[in-house]
Amino acid sequence: MKLNIVPARTGLEWTRTGIRVFWRQPMALSALFFLCMAAMSLASVLPLVGPAVALALLPSATLAMMVAAAEASQGRIPTPTLLLVAFRTGRERMHAMLTLGALYAGGFLLIMGLTALIDGGQFARVYMGGEPMTREIAQSGSFQAAMWVSLLLYVPLSLLFWHAPALVHWHGVPPVKSLFFSIVACLRNLGALTVYGLSWMGVFVAAGMGVSLVVALLSGLGLGIGFAGGVMMGTALMLAAMFFSSVVFTFRDSFAPPSMPAPQ
Repeated sequence: MKLNIVPARTGLEWTRTGIRVFWRQPMALSALFFLCMAAMSLASVLPLVGPAVALALLPSATLAMMVAAAEASQGRIPTPTLLLVAFRTGRERMHAMLTLGALYAGGFLLIMGLTALIDGGQFARVYMGGEPMTREIAQSGSFQAAMWVSLLLYVPLSLLFWHAPALVHWHGVPPVKSLFFSIVACLRNLGALTVYGLSWMGVFVAAGMGVSLVVALLSGLGLGIGFAGGVMMGTALMLAAMFFSSVVFTFRDSFAPPSMPAPQ
């Protein structure tokens, strides 16, 4: 396994490739993303351990979207069975993915715990859905400080786990080593990842402006707030699925040969 250093402009190509591959199988990839989110939502309602279990499923959900995008890029139709791809590639890799999920959940909850030292846990309750956001809360100095601290701490956590699920799945790297290799690859290709993030931000902004215009037109035609809300929600889910479909290409160019890694 060799780490490839790519130029910053590659980040734009990752975004373009992700969008192009998504539109090869838009319904299949959107449906799989919806199933991933639904599974995490269902897990979150479990008593006591629900939020932690939902967080632990995120690396597996990310891997499912990466494998699905790899399938679509090779002209195959991703199926809902890919939702369980992390748990049906052998006992050793299944345990590795479970360990990775536990590490991610622990890291995220640690961040939330640290923000609680700043604002008494208000940001954590709002973020985890336990308390509604109000204008007074949003304008609170302690809440804003906790929000920025969480953002600064989440960046290294996301870099640790960016390539980790794929390294475990395609290269059989142990969980802890996959975290180390992931953050090293991200830091060595930080320019490309920055361009990648900025280009996706541009896509989201442009799409948001376009949807806002459409919603305004639909409202003017008297189609109602509910219909307009459905358009906005559907677009948001599609954009999220499109983004997660592009992540596999950041892995492919960082670790694997130029050809797409073969799904397992």
